[in-house]
Amino acid sequence: MNEASRLRALRGRMTSEEVEALLVTHLSDVRYLCGFTGSNAVLAITAYKAVLFTDGRYTTQARQETQAARMSISKRSVLKDACILLESSAKHVSYDPEHTTVSDLSAMRSAISSGKRRGFFSPLKGPIVSELRMVKDADELRRMTAAASLGNRVFNATLPHIQSRIPESEIAASLEFFARSMGAEGMSFETIVASGSRSALPHGRASNHKTPRNGFVTLDFGVILNGYCSDMTRTVYVGRPSATERSAYDAVLEAQQAAVAAVKPGATCGEVDEAARGTLRKAGLAKYFTHSTGHGVGLEIHESPRIAAGQTLELKPGMVVTIEPGIYLAGKFGIRIEDMVAVTDDGNKVLTPVTRTLIEL
Repeated sequence: MNEASRLRALRGRMTSEEVEALLVTHLSDVRYLCGFTGSNAVLAITAYKAVLFTDGRYTTQARQETQAARMSISKRSVLKDACILLESSAKHVSYDPEHTTVSDLSAMRSAISSGKRRGFFSPLKGPIVSELRMVKDADELRRMTAAASLGNRVFNATLPHIQSRIPESEIAASLEFFARSMGAEGMSFETIVASGSRSALPHGRASNHKTPRNGFVTLDFGVILNGYCSDMTRTVYVGRPSATERSAYDAVLEAQQAAVAAVKPGATCGEVDEAARGTLRKAGLAKYFTHSTGHGVGLEIHESPRIAAGQTLELKPGMVVTIEPGIYLAGKFGIRIEDMVAVTDDGNKVLTPVTRTLIEL
């Protein structure tokens, strides 16, 4: 699906939800709809026109990248110029309240005539662009598969550099070096390397703490390739695990595999979460599983849908989600295993098939 097709799909949703005009300010949404990747942009959309507003720094880039939308270079504020255009084109303009700040809304209102400010802008009743982005098209799936494959190679290249008594930051540096040298545009998020008792921190960013002589090391990282993010977590062991540690790892792995197996069209996000949570409940470890089972991923590292308890949204082919149950025993250790999983017509495909068997280093 190209940008023109995405704009057509968006306009279809706008018509069905009686949205006359839409102001798109979230940069990932802008990129999705017209291809522009700059850091300052607003997209104004009506039934008959789509105009990208950016500033002079991006004149050449916008001409090269922008598809299916007209380009306008602002000499003042891209947000205000977009509002001025929409004032002359529409009676009412909608915006996404999840990505519009109070300051933005104030600027939007100040840009139009005082007599029109009351009621001219209104929040969407529900997200539109983010819902369209949940289901990836064939090109997006190819890009995400390539990003995940790069992440797999980065992990395998980093393994020989994980040893006892070295700083976590050194492991992270090796991982990020391999990512860049293998072609990544950047990291999807700040790399997590948490070892020993610090592995009990779900988001334990790499520190100067040295890896233990015997203990778990959790690596959670992702790369960006062709604009799309990857995300994976593996927990390895330096030394030889005790029977208790091995049993705990096996329980998390069983929970993760149960949740992966539950990913299929028609399954609700809550059912997938329960597949992991229920498995850990049987093992007596559910109280140590303190976060949701996963999330969508794409142009951003965290997108809809959310794989969590009580979520009733049904999975559809083309969605890509993470499955990442974990347990965290404060002061002792933590374990998390995460894969990127694409929903297919008849089930799912794991995009990060690096071994999940406990690796002992």
